[in-house]
Amino acid sequence: MAVVLVVDDEEHIRELVAHYLRRQGMATLEAENGVQALGILNAHRIDLVVLDIMMPGMDGWELCTEIRRGGSLPVLMLTAKGETMQKVRGLRLGADDYMVKPFEPEELIARVQALLRRYRIVTEQVVQVGQVSLDAKERMVTCRSLSVSLPPKEFDLLFKLMSYPGRTLSRDELIESVWGYDFDGDERTVDVHIKRLRDKFPEDLSAWRVVTVRGLGYRLEELS
Repeated sequence: MAVVLVVDDEEHIRELVAHYLRRQGMATLEAENGVQALGILNAHRIDLVVLDIMMPGMDGWELCTEIRRGGSLPVLMLTAKGETMQKVRGLRLGADDYMVKPFEPEELIARVQALLRRYRIVTEQVVQVGQVSLDAKERMVTCRSLSVSLPPKEFDLLFKLMSYPGRTLSRDELIESVWGYDFDGDERTVDVHIKRLRDKFPEDLSAWRVVTVRGLGYRLEELS
């Protein structure tokens, strides 16, 4: 059973979100601010966080930053702020998805379920999008059942992108994940590796594409 932590300083919002999640068979815990949420995260196994931004004390921005320092736990930001720059800031801090209040319960559930699927894929170390499958334990790549050889950094970069289909990943995030915090190169390293992946996995074979998000980074999109 998935356990979702709902963090919001408005009690009725917490209760509403928790109600709909429990109806789908999920367990829920609630926190009214970031400090309380960190205590719960340290004491319980949590699979996903639904997080409000505007809270007293430690707000959603700070809490999202702390969560990202500790790992890849999926975060869905839920806020009354709908401006583009607010969304961009949330994505840059590592939020996996973003919803604006008021929200439709059905959409909230669909987004939570999608994030949980992505998270399970990452923890299992096997990802598949379109016609391409990656096994991180065996370092194996297959495209339409044919083996593909990739250098280590290209493998790690593709695994990161495929682990979060539909999510925009910043160049900084990709560099930290693939090359490490002490990398002394520049952002063009990511661009060069992305070009190589595009050349090796054309859209008509892979059934996905890597989209450039101007000013942010890259997003892998599955083709219907």
